[in-house]
Amino acid sequence: MSSEPVQVRLNGTAAQLLARLCAETGTDDPSGLIVRALGLFEMAQRTRRLGGSLFFRNERGEEAEVAF
Repeated sequence: MSSEPVQVRLNGTAAQLLARLCAETGTDDPSGLIVRALGLFEMAQRTRRLGGSLFFRNERGEEAEVAF
């Protein structure tokens, strides 16, 4: 894979979400945040392809399956 920069167009909703997540995580690197999000999505897809399920567990121990 190439590490050359590319431009990505976001609609207003996606841009607002990205800005909010950057603020919440304290990052000034939006592309890094996108890479992290895509990595999580890829992990979920790979798990699903292999017949598994991916879950999030909150601080109370409650689980929710990642759905698409």
